[in-house]
Amino acid sequence: MTLVSTAWHVISALLVFLAGMLLVTWAGRHFGTGSRRSLALYAWHTLFCLVYCWYVLKYGGDAIGYYRTARGGARAFDVGTYGVVYLTRLLIEGLGVSLLGTFLVYNLFGSLGLLAFDASLRVVTRDKSRTLRRLATLIVFLPSVSFWSSGIGKDALSFLATGLALWAALDLQRRIPLIAVAVAIMLLVRPHMAGMLVMGVSLALLLHPGTSLARRVLLGSVALAVAAALVPFGLEYAGVKSPDAESLMSYVEGRQGQNMQGGGAVDISSMSLPMKLFTYLFRPLPFEAHSIFALAAAVDNMILLYLFVMGGRAMLRHPGRRYQENRLFLWSYALIAWLMLGMTTANLGISLRQKWMFTPMLILLFLSALGTPRPQLLRPAGPPLTPVMQIYQRYGIRPGQQRREP
Repeated sequence: MTLVSTAWHVISALLVFLAGMLLVTWAGRHFGTGSRRSLALYAWHTLFCLVYCWYVLKYGGDAIGYYRTARGGARAFDVGTYGVVYLTRLLIEGLGVSLLGTFLVYNLFGSLGLLAFDASLRVVTRDKSRTLRRLATLIVFLPSVSFWSSGIGKDALSFLATGLALWAALDLQRRIPLIAVAVAIMLLVRPHMAGMLVMGVSLALLLHPGTSLARRVLLGSVALAVAAALVPFGLEYAGVKSPDAESLMSYVEGRQGQNMQGGGAVDISSMSLPMKLFTYLFRPLPFEAHSIFALAAAVDNMILLYLFVMGGRAMLRHPGRRYQENRLFLWSYALIAWLMLGMTTANLGISLRQKWMFTPMLILLFLSALGTPRPQLLRPAGPPLTPVMQIYQRYGIRPGQQRREP
């Protein structure tokens, strides 16, 4: 397997990269991100795309399997694994791209998700201290965020869907169409996660106090209808034949056994539920790292753990604080996803990739709880004050009133 084999492969890869620059710049304007920052995020993400490409060529990986299967011939459209294969085949046959060009297309998907993630964190920290704004930037530039979402596979598209859903949560009532786009993208690669997204939206629309009764009934009914269709479909895709308790427990136990294989496996079946959730989100820890990649992941996990501890402490100290984002939607989706994935995943290699389908929601929730907004200088609503009026304002004199001598 080679990156490029013809002159067109080189040209097409370059064209994909340049088209990505234009698209990222355009998207950055819509997200309120400057062109320089948007291009910096794109360059950073592309760097990890090249690293990922080198890694799978040297050590193998799912990305090579997707590309080989897609290049092997036509397949009927389906969701999940074959959704990625079908999309990859369209790229190969329609654009004639090579392995490198296909990687760069998926890298663009992940870059747009990263841009939405960055824009969301910038919104919730724009009135906070410089330290918090720098922490938000540090999180966006964590290697784990960009590495797994930069290659051929489900992770790039699912991260894009997560970023769009996160951005929509900042103004959920007006960005319902964007949520629909996020659900459609997630449905292509991970239908069960799309069902969880719709469940979160349904709860947010039904229980949000600021929504009128008519709008609540209309939007809630549509969301519940979509959830009623997607959740059983997602469960069936995941391997649950019927949504009863016995089938769900059999599925969880089966997934735990399947995921025990591989070098990143841990014995999750004997852990308590809190330990399962901690293991899924924050391991490996630094003393568990056995390679340079594991060490990088461990450093990322320590930063996340610090954020979660300090953010949780801030929430407990200020329980009545009001926020811009729709926290009911974010909490609903994040906790449902964390619970289900934490109970069914024992392989740390899998958790390092899949946790970025909901971790951005938790990061925003905790980061927005930290710090206090900086006081803004009040500007006069009318025209500038005249010198005489400035003197009146300085000594507290109203026009037509003489200042009383002491």
